[in-house]
Amino acid sequence: MFPSDVDDATREWTIAVRRRLHRHPCPTGEEEGTQGILLEVLSGMDIPARRAGGYGVLARIEGAHAGPTVALRADMDALSITEVPTERNADYISTVPGAMHACGHDGHMAMVLGAARVLATRRDRLRGTVVLVFQPHEEEHPGGSQAMIRDGALEGVDAIIGLHIMGYIDAPLIAFRPGPLMAHIRMFDLRITGRSGHHMDPDACIDPIVITARFIGSLEHDVARDVDPTRPYVLGFGKVRGGTQFNQTPDEVILVGTFRTFDASVADRIETVMRRHLDGIMASFRKDPEEDLPRYDLRITEGYPVLENDPDLARRAADVLPRVHDHVDPRTRLNFGAEDFAYYAQRVPALFMFLGTRNTAKGITSVNHSSSFDIDEDVLEVGVRALLALVDDITGGDPL
Repeated sequence: MFPSDVDDATREWTIAVRRRLHRHPCPTGEEEGTQGILLEVLSGMDIPARRAGGYGVLARIEGAHAGPTVALRADMDALSITEVPTERNADYISTVPGAMHACGHDGHMAMVLGAARVLATRRDRLRGTVVLVFQPHEEEHPGGSQAMIRDGALEGVDAIIGLHIMGYIDAPLIAFRPGPLMAHIRMFDLRITGRSGHHMDPDACIDPIVITARFIGSLEHDVARDVDPTRPYVLGFGKVRGGTQFNQTPDEVILVGTFRTFDASVADRIETVMRRHLDGIMASFRKDPEEDLPRYDLRITEGYPVLENDPDLARRAADVLPRVHDHVDPRTRLNFGAEDFAYYAQRVPALFMFLGTRNTAKGITSVNHSSSFDIDEDVLEVGVRALLALVDDITGGDPL
């Protein structure tokens, strides 16, 4: 078995790479600069790499011995958020106005590169192949994983591993679970049309604001009454827009939001309930049966599927990771976030894990997507060790 210890040089190198990536973030769809850094770093380690999936990168570490092929995936894109100065980030705060790595993707890339740095020195002892998948465009639907798959990210791959830094989990916990881990998401865009007019003549108006309020206030009850209570879901409203004048009833209101489940059939049921609920509300507010007011237009976009961890890989991780790390939770709770890593998991056995970075003693308490988000850089070494241990277990260990 390969030793999973990370020496001081690799630890400091990994931190330095993370800081470089953090200083130079590239938002979703603009990752060309990050792509260039990755290609440069990989070239410096003599690891063959190529562009893929637009601004993504695919690289391969070929072992000297026959064996399975394992992929390590890291997402690349930053968020369109302006980073605020803190007591910690003076040496590596974003240099790009309006962009920052507020979700840990800089750490994800650094950990995969750190593992690659170690594996590149062990090619003569490595069984099989390790594919490095640096994926752009994770933060916005439809994501970048499908483009990477089309460009060959999973060709010949027997298993894929992803590791995501999480600000709500205490450092240095590694958390995962077999089966469903992250949710299927559907986004909805609802337009409710009424009849505008002056507030002094409410009988002449059909108020879409009141209709929208009725919908928001009663939908949860209707959904709960129709969905199996043992099937978890989350329903959320993200934006309401309507009206321009304090004393006028507007013609329309726009409402957008999401619902998240761990079963596509539950999502189908929620969609059915929403439409039935809207039909009933429209009928209750209609004043003239001959007039098509009020009316609604509901558009639902299907997002990422449920992210399912392969049960066998999760079992193996639960056995292997405690050998190299003291803080492992192989039965973590379901997470209602959505991740396009799910598309990889639909095609090959996959394991997606969370790595905690919350450290109150160091003042690191902001959650992902916060303008003050930061990571406890000590967890980078933990992530590198975990990736090495899993590669070693899946490929069959040191043949010498």
